[in-house]
Amino acid sequence: MTRLPARNPWASAVRNLALAITIGIWGVLAQAQQAGVVTHLSGTLSVKRAEAPPKLLAVKSEVKEGDLLTTEAETYARIKFVDGGEVVLRPGSQLKVESYAYNPAKPESDNIGLSMLKGGLRAVTGLVGKRNKDKVNYTTATATIGIRGTHFGALLCQGDCGNVPTTTGVPPANGLHLDVADGAILVRNAAGQQQINAGQFGYVASAQVPPQVVPPQQGIQVTMPPAISQNKGAGQGIGKGKESECAM
Repeated sequence: MTRLPARNPWASAVRNLALAITIGIWGVLAQAQQAGVVTHLSGTLSVKRAEAPPKLLAVKSEVKEGDLLTTEAETYARIKFVDGGEVVLRPGSQLKVESYAYNPAKPESDNIGLSMLKGGLRAVTGLVGKRNKDKVNYTTATATIGIRGTHFGALLCQGDCGNVPTTTGVPPANGLHLDVADGAILVRNAAGQQQINAGQFGYVASAQVPPQVVPPQQGIQVTMPPAISQNKGAGQGIGKGKESECAM
Protein backbone atom coordinates (compact mmCIF):
# COMPACT_ATOMS: atom_id res chain seq x y z
CA MET A 1 0.00 0.00 0.00
CA THR A 2 1.32 3.45 -0.97
CA ARG A 3 1.76 5.80 1.95
CA LEU A 4 0.72 9.42 1.46
CA PRO A 5 3.35 12.01 2.46
CA ALA A 6 2.69 13.61 5.80
CA ARG A 7 1.24 17.13 5.64
CA ASN A 8 3.41 19.98 6.88
CA PRO A 9 1.26 21.99 9.32
CA TRP A 10 3.64 24.96 9.13
CA ALA A 11 3.36 25.19 5.35
CA SER A 12 -0.42 25.12 5.61
CA ALA A 13 -0.39 27.85 8.24
CA VAL A 14 1.85 30.07 6.11
CA ARG A 15 -0.44 29.63 3.09
CA ASN A 16 -3.48 30.52 5.17
CA LEU A 17 -1.76 33.60 6.60
CA ALA A 18 -0.70 34.79 3.14
CA LEU A 19 -4.26 34.35 1.88
CA ALA A 20 -5.66 36.29 4.84
CA ILE A 21 -3.22 39.16 4.30
CA THR A 22 -4.07 39.30 0.58
CA ILE A 23 -7.79 39.37 1.30
CA GLY A 24 -7.24 42.05 3.94
CA ILE A 25 -5.28 44.29 1.58
CA TRP A 26 -7.89 44.04 -1.14
CA GLY A 27 -10.59 44.71 1.44
CA VAL A 28 -8.90 47.94 2.57
CA LEU A 29 -8.44 49.11 -1.02
CA ALA A 30 -12.04 48.30 -1.87
CA GLN A 31 -13.30 50.26 1.17
CA ALA A 32 -11.36 53.44 0.33
CA GLN A 33 -14.08 56.08 0.24
CA GLN A 34 -14.58 58.17 -2.84
CA ALA A 35 -13.76 61.74 -1.93
CA GLY A 36 -14.43 63.48 -5.23
CA VAL A 37 -14.06 63.55 -8.99
CA VAL A 38 -11.89 65.44 -11.49
CA THR A 39 -14.13 67.92 -13.33
CA HIS A 40 -11.64 70.08 -15.27
CA LEU A 41 -8.12 69.27 -16.43
CA SER A 42 -5.50 70.83 -18.68
CA GLY A 43 -2.29 68.82 -18.77
CA THR A 44 -1.04 65.86 -16.75
CA LEU A 45 -2.52 64.87 -13.39
CA SER A 46 -1.29 61.72 -11.65
CA VAL A 47 -2.31 59.86 -8.50
CA LYS A 48 -0.31 57.66 -6.15
CA ARG A 49 -2.64 55.28 -4.35
CA ALA A 50 -1.37 53.04 -1.51
CA GLU A 51 1.28 50.61 -2.81
CA ALA A 52 0.00 50.65 -6.39
CA PRO A 53 2.04 52.29 -9.17
CA PRO A 54 1.11 55.89 -10.11
CA LYS A 55 -1.76 56.42 -12.56
CA LEU A 56 -2.74 59.25 -14.85
CA LEU A 57 -6.15 60.76 -14.20
CA ALA A 58 -8.56 62.43 -16.60
CA VAL A 59 -11.87 64.25 -16.41
CA LYS A 60 -14.40 62.06 -14.51
CA SER A 61 -11.63 60.13 -12.69
CA GLU A 62 -12.44 59.36 -9.07
CA VAL A 63 -10.38 60.83 -6.24
CA LYS A 64 -10.26 58.68 -3.10
CA GLU A 65 -9.26 59.00 0.52
CA GLY A 66 -5.51 58.46 0.77
CA ASP A 67 -4.74 59.67 -2.76
CA LEU A 68 -1.65 61.76 -3.47
CA LEU A 69 -2.40 64.02 -6.44
CA THR A 70 0.37 65.63 -8.51
CA THR A 71 0.04 68.21 -11.29
CA GLU A 72 2.87 68.49 -13.79
CA ALA A 73 4.17 71.66 -15.49
CA GLU A 74 1.44 73.80 -17.13
CA THR A 75 -1.26 71.59 -15.60
CA TYR A 76 -4.34 72.90 -13.80
CA ALA A 77 -6.79 70.42 -12.26
CA ARG A 78 -10.13 70.97 -10.58
CA ILE A 79 -11.61 68.44 -8.15
CA LYS A 80 -15.20 68.51 -6.90
CA PHE A 81 -15.67 66.73 -3.59
CA VAL A 82 -18.78 64.77 -2.67
CA ASP A 83 -19.88 67.39 -0.12
CA GLY A 84 -19.83 70.07 -2.84
CA GLY A 85 -16.44 71.56 -1.94
CA GLU A 86 -13.97 72.25 -4.76
CA VAL A 87 -10.21 72.61 -5.14
CA VAL A 88 -8.22 73.85 -8.14
CA LEU A 89 -4.54 72.84 -8.22
CA ARG A 90 -1.82 74.95 -9.84
CA PRO A 91 1.00 73.47 -11.96
CA GLY A 92 3.71 71.71 -9.97
CA SER A 93 1.44 71.01 -6.99
CA GLN A 94 0.97 68.03 -4.70
CA LEU A 95 -2.15 67.48 -2.60
CA LYS A 96 -2.82 64.45 -0.40
CA VAL A 97 -6.31 63.48 0.74
CA GLU A 98 -5.30 62.44 4.24
CA SER A 99 -8.85 61.81 5.42
CA TYR A 100 -12.31 62.18 3.93
CA ALA A 101 -15.46 61.24 5.83
CA TYR A 102 -18.82 62.67 4.83
CA ASN A 103 -22.29 61.28 5.41
CA PRO A 104 -25.22 63.67 4.78
CA ALA A 105 -27.19 62.00 7.60
CA LYS A 106 -24.33 61.92 10.16
CA PRO A 107 -22.72 65.34 10.67
CA GLU A 108 -20.88 63.98 13.72
CA SER A 109 -18.76 61.77 11.45
CA ASP A 110 -17.50 64.66 9.28
CA ASN A 111 -13.72 64.77 8.85
CA ILE A 112 -11.78 66.28 5.94
CA GLY A 113 -8.01 66.59 6.08
CA LEU A 114 -6.00 67.72 3.04
CA SER A 115 -2.22 68.20 2.92
CA MET A 116 -0.72 70.64 0.42
CA LEU A 117 2.84 69.35 0.09
CA LYS A 118 3.92 71.79 -2.63
CA GLY A 119 2.57 74.29 -5.13
CA GLY A 120 -0.71 76.16 -4.78
CA LEU A 121 -4.48 75.90 -4.89
CA ARG A 122 -7.79 77.69 -4.65
CA ALA A 123 -10.50 76.10 -2.54
CA VAL A 124 -14.19 76.59 -1.92
CA THR A 125 -15.87 75.17 1.16
CA GLY A 126 -18.45 72.41 0.79
CA LEU A 127 -21.26 71.30 3.11
CA VAL A 128 -18.88 69.88 5.73
CA GLY A 129 -17.18 73.26 6.12
CA LYS A 130 -20.54 74.99 6.47
CA ARG A 131 -22.04 72.68 9.09
CA ASN A 132 -18.83 71.60 10.87
CA LYS A 133 -16.20 74.29 10.27
CA ASP A 134 -13.69 72.69 12.65
CA LYS A 135 -13.77 69.41 10.71
CA VAL A 136 -12.03 70.75 7.57
CA ASN A 137 -8.29 71.42 7.67
CA TYR A 138 -5.55 72.04 5.13
CA THR A 139 -2.02 71.36 6.35
CA THR A 140 1.23 72.67 4.89
CA ALA A 141 4.89 72.65 5.94
CA THR A 142 4.50 76.03 7.67
CA ALA A 143 0.95 76.10 9.08
CA THR A 144 -2.50 74.53 9.24
CA ILE A 145 -5.42 76.31 7.60
CA GLY A 146 -8.83 76.03 9.23
CA ILE A 147 -11.80 77.24 7.23
CA ARG A 148 -14.71 79.49 8.22
CA GLY A 149 -17.16 79.20 5.30
CA THR A 150 -14.52 80.05 2.82
CA HIS A 151 -13.13 80.69 -0.66
CA PHE A 152 -9.37 81.12 -0.38
CA GLY A 153 -6.07 80.70 -2.20
CA ALA A 154 -2.83 79.23 -0.88
CA LEU A 155 0.66 79.21 -2.41
CA LEU A 156 3.60 77.41 -0.78
CA CYS A 157 6.92 78.74 -2.10
CA GLN A 158 9.97 76.57 -1.55
CA GLY A 159 12.42 78.06 -4.01
CA ASP A 160 10.01 77.26 -6.87
CA CYS A 161 7.90 80.42 -7.31
CA GLY A 162 10.11 82.28 -9.76
CA ASN A 163 7.37 82.35 -12.41
CA VAL A 164 4.60 83.64 -10.11
CA PRO A 165 3.67 87.24 -11.05
CA THR A 166 3.75 89.94 -8.36
CA THR A 167 3.00 93.69 -8.29
CA THR A 168 6.69 94.43 -7.71
CA GLY A 169 8.06 92.04 -10.30
CA VAL A 170 10.10 90.29 -7.58
CA PRO A 171 9.33 86.56 -7.07
CA PRO A 172 7.38 85.77 -3.87
CA ALA A 173 9.43 85.02 -0.76
CA ASN A 174 9.62 81.44 0.44
CA GLY A 175 6.81 80.52 2.80
CA LEU A 176 3.01 80.23 2.69
CA HIS A 177 1.07 83.00 0.92
CA LEU A 178 -2.71 83.26 1.44
CA ASP A 179 -5.60 85.30 0.10
CA VAL A 180 -9.27 85.15 1.09
CA ALA A 181 -12.09 85.97 -1.33
CA ASP A 182 -15.01 85.01 0.90
CA GLY A 183 -15.50 84.08 4.56
CA ALA A 184 -12.33 83.66 6.61
CA ILE A 185 -9.53 81.24 7.44
CA LEU A 186 -7.76 80.58 10.73
CA VAL A 187 -4.04 79.98 10.16
CA ARG A 188 -2.06 78.45 13.01
CA ASN A 189 1.29 76.87 13.79
CA ALA A 190 3.48 76.32 16.87
CA ALA A 191 4.34 80.05 16.98
CA GLY A 192 0.79 81.40 16.99
CA GLN A 193 -2.42 81.87 15.01
CA GLN A 194 -4.09 84.53 12.89
CA GLN A 195 -7.55 84.88 11.36
CA ILE A 196 -7.54 86.23 7.81
CA ASN A 197 -10.83 87.66 6.56
CA ALA A 198 -12.34 88.28 3.14
CA GLY A 199 -10.28 90.77 1.15
CA GLN A 200 -7.17 90.23 3.26
CA PHE A 201 -3.82 88.60 2.52
CA GLY A 202 -1.69 86.47 4.80
CA TYR A 203 1.87 85.17 4.99
CA VAL A 204 3.66 82.53 7.07
CA ALA A 205 7.44 82.58 6.66
CA SER A 206 8.05 79.24 8.41
CA ALA A 207 6.69 76.87 11.02
CA GLN A 208 8.63 78.82 13.67
CA VAL A 209 7.19 82.24 12.74
CA PRO A 210 3.57 83.22 13.57
CA PRO A 211 1.12 83.81 10.71
CA GLN A 212 0.44 87.44 9.86
CA VAL A 213 -1.87 89.65 7.82
CA VAL A 214 0.05 91.61 5.17
CA PRO A 215 -0.88 94.80 3.24
CA PRO A 216 -2.59 94.24 -0.14
CA GLN A 217 0.44 95.57 -2.01
CA GLN A 218 2.53 92.80 -0.44
CA GLY A 219 -0.08 90.09 -0.86
CA ILE A 220 0.01 87.24 -3.37
CA GLN A 221 -3.29 86.28 -5.00
CA VAL A 222 -3.49 82.75 -6.36
CA THR A 223 -5.14 82.99 -9.78
CA MET A 224 -6.39 80.33 -12.18
CA PRO A 225 -7.21 80.35 -15.94
CA PRO A 226 -10.88 81.18 -16.64
CA ALA A 227 -11.42 77.82 -18.34
CA ILE A 228 -10.61 76.08 -15.04
CA SER A 229 -11.87 78.59 -12.49
CA GLN A 230 -15.31 79.32 -13.92
CA ASN A 231 -18.36 77.07 -13.85
CA LYS A 232 -20.84 77.26 -16.71
CA GLY A 233 -23.25 75.05 -14.77
CA ALA A 234 -24.06 74.73 -11.09
CA GLY A 235 -21.54 75.50 -8.39
CA GLN A 236 -19.22 78.34 -7.49
CA GLY A 237 -16.60 79.70 -9.80
CA ILE A 238 -13.25 79.46 -8.54
CA GLY A 239 -9.14 69.24 -19.87
CA LYS A 240 -10.28 66.50 -21.59
CA GLY A 241 -9.91 62.70 -21.65
CA LYS A 242 -11.75 59.62 -22.88
CA GLU A 243 -10.60 57.20 -20.19
CA SER A 244 -10.87 57.75 -16.45
CA GLU A 245 -7.44 56.29 -15.68
CA CYS A 246 -4.43 54.84 -17.45
CA ALA A 247 -1.26 53.34 -16.06
CA MET A 248 1.92 55.41 -16.15
